[in-house]
Parts: sequence; structure tokens; C-alpha cells
Amino acid sequence: MSPNAELEAWRISGISRTYPSYRRHWPITDESWLEGKHRDDEAEGLWRIKDKLYDLTDFAQRHPGGAFWIERTKGTDVTEPFESHHIEEHAERMLSKYEVRPAAKPRNYKFTLEQNGFYLTLKRRVRAKLRALNYRPSFKTDLLHTGILISVFLFSWAGTVLDSLVLRAIAGLALCWLSTSAHNYFHQRDNWRMYSFNLILLNFNGWRISHALSHHVYPNSLHDLEMSFFEPFLCWIPSRHYARRHQRLISVLISPFIYTVISLVQLTQRLVYSLVKSNVLYWHDLLGFTLPAFLYISTSVGLGSAITSWLIILGLASFLFGFIGLTAAHHDPRIYHDGDATRSDRDWGLYQLDTIIDRGDIKWSDLLVLTHFGEHALHHLFPTLDHGVLKQLYPELRQTLREFKSELREINHWGHIRGQTQQLLRMETNPIPPGSKKLK
Repeated sequence: MSPNAELEAWRISGISRTYPSYRRHWPITDESWLEGKHRDDEAEGLWRIKDKLYDLTDFAQRHPGGAFWIERTKGTDVTEPFESHHIEEHAERMLSKYEVRPAAKPRNYKFTLEQNGFYLTLKRRVRAKLRALNYRPSFKTDLLHTGILISVFLFSWAGTVLDSLVLRAIAGLALCWLSTSAHNYFHQRDNWRMYSFNLILLNFNGWRISHALSHHVYPNSLHDLEMSFFEPFLCWIPSRHYARRHQRLISVLISPFIYTVISLVQLTQRLVYSLVKSNVLYWHDLLGFTLPAFLYISTSVGLGSAITSWLIILGLASFLFGFIGLTAAHHDPRIYHDGDATRSDRDWGLYQLDTIIDRGDIKWSDLLVLTHFGEHALHHLFPTLDHGVLKQLYPELRQTLREFKSELREINHWGHIRGQTQQLLRMETNPIPPGSKKLK
């Protein structure tokens, strides 16, 4: 095989018919990802669900989850988000009112969602369980989030007034935890708690695209923005065509620095994009500056000292956010990454499990689950459910796993840290399909 032919062979995703268009252009952004889906998804400017096209224009403002989800996905295939975001059957029953015509071409994505397949079987069982479920864990989640939000301002103020690095470190941890816990809320219908995510200078609307619509639907694939954002500095795709050995060695060394600047880099990227192309800033981006404003107004340390204190807290928070997030569940040589052999059953739910090893060491604590992306498999399968509810769905998950001869894998955080390093260094694809005993 010639070098060019070999390169083109690697420009194939295991989960789609075409190579993602957005990866052919730089810089990679939320907007370029959506533009690429417009070209790739065969949705003909409408909303595609399975093999039918719908016009949801008039429904967007009445969507119970908020208009954002409808408006930003126009012209794309939303099959998997539609299924995973709507556990009850109301949404499916009303779809026929907005049907336009059958799609002219087959779906780009190779996933299946058969009525008797793994995911829809599990979904039916979860639907029945939720109808009788005690929802009080959601109230506990709200209390935890409120306490973390208060602690961010309390420890930031104390660390600034007392000029204490220890207190600033605690404030940084609290700010990280605020963002990871707010992640629970931006998956859900619009609510005030999702705005707290912006205190780390990230934006929940951007993350609804890069995280909820990209990473959650297509994890560990070439379609996953949470992998492509970091290239070429961090590369988890196991191929020398995406990163050579020396690049991978360097990436392990520089990863702590990458974590530390995530917040500032993403804000800068959106500022530049807004200036040179089109506006992607929102009024609530200003919420990211409420913490330094609070420190300046509520203390007598002066503007420079207040900003310096805030930057220390922000840097620590960004580092912890990146470190916890990127070692949460997805990167280990035993986990499927694009280019590896795929299982013959293309059920979307099984694919989610193939891209995850859960953290078994935090399940005992609701606080750690909320702040460390815990119950990760169930969260990917049912992202709109509160984290406090997920733990009650394990009987249904285990029953369905047994029937489909699959499993939920678990390791501790140290195992994930080691696995992430090994995955960054991995050059060869795995020829053994997920579910094989040799991968367990």
C-alpha cells in the first residue's frame, strides 16, 4: 500500500461511513463541528431521526428542554441524542406532526437502535423504574451543588484576605467541583444551576455542543470533539498518522500544563472566533468574571492582588478539572478508540460501554460521584437524569447486561491515571473486538 493510500485508509471512522468533515479544517471549534455535521449527516437542512426528516422550527421555542437543543442541531442527525434524552414516549408520539419526508440517503453513522437491542431494552426497563422511583436524590444533589457554590466564594475570599496558598488551593478545588457538578445540570432542561459552570471561564452552551452532542454521542471516535480539541498536543487515537512516538512522549510530559490552561485557552479561542468570523459569545460569559469582581469589591487588597489571587485559583481549578475529566473513564488501552476493531453488534448502548471503564472507587459517595463524573456508564446512556438517580438503575443495567452477555468494567482512579498515560503512548490499534475476554 502506498503512503497516500495508507493515510486515506486511516481517514475512516469505525462508527461512520465518511471521515468527519470538520477534521479537515483548522481551527477545530464547536461551530466547525456543527458545520461538518451539516455536510456529513444527510439531513437536508432539517432534523434527521433515523431515516426520516422532520421540521422542528415551530417547535423550538416550545421545547421543554429549551430552544437551544433544537435550534443548534438543525441540519444534523439527532437520532442518538433524541433517544437518550427522551426516556418517556411523549416525544416519540408527537414526532409525526413534524414529519416532512423520508431521508434520501442512508445514515452516516453505523449505530443501531433496534427494539430488541441492548439500548432500547434497557431504556424500557429504566422507563418503568423511573415511574415508581423516589426522586429525593435529586434534592440532595441540589444541596451539594449549593454548598459547593458557597464554598467557592468563601474560600476564595479567605485565601485572598489572608494571602493563603492553602485556602486558595481549597478554593480552586471548590471551583473545579462547582464546574463538574454543574455538568450534571447543563445536560438537563434549562435551569439556573447550569450557569454556575461558567465561573471557570468555560461556557455551558459551548459544552452542550462539545460534550453533550459530540462526546456523549460519539465518545472516543474521530467525531468526538473532546479528543480532537486537544490534538496535536494530546492524542488518544492509536495511529502514527495522528501522532508519532516522540509527540506522544512529549504529550505525557506537557499534559499537566494543558490541563492548567484549558479555561483560558477556550475563552481566548471563542473571543478570537467572535472577532474574525461570527459571534459565539453570550451574556452569561460575563459570569466567569463575577469571582474576581467579588474579590475586588469585598476585600481591600487592591485590583492587582485580587486578579492575581483569582488567576491562582482559576489555574488550580482548570488543572483539576482537566485532570479529573480526562482520567474519569474513557482512556485506557483496553477501551475502544477509533481504529480499534469494533464488535459485530453495532447497538449504540453497547458502544457506550465499550468506550468506558467506570470508577468503582467513588460509588460510595454521592459527593464524589457528582464531582468526579461518577456513574459514568449510566450517565452516558441516560445523560439527562440527575446523578443522584443513576445509582438506583443498576439492577436494570445488570439484568440487561446479562441478557446481552456484556459487562460493566470498573477500576480505581489510579488505574485510570495509568491507563490514560498508556493510551497517550499507544501506537497500535487493537485487533480484538470489545467484549473479548482478552480485553477484560
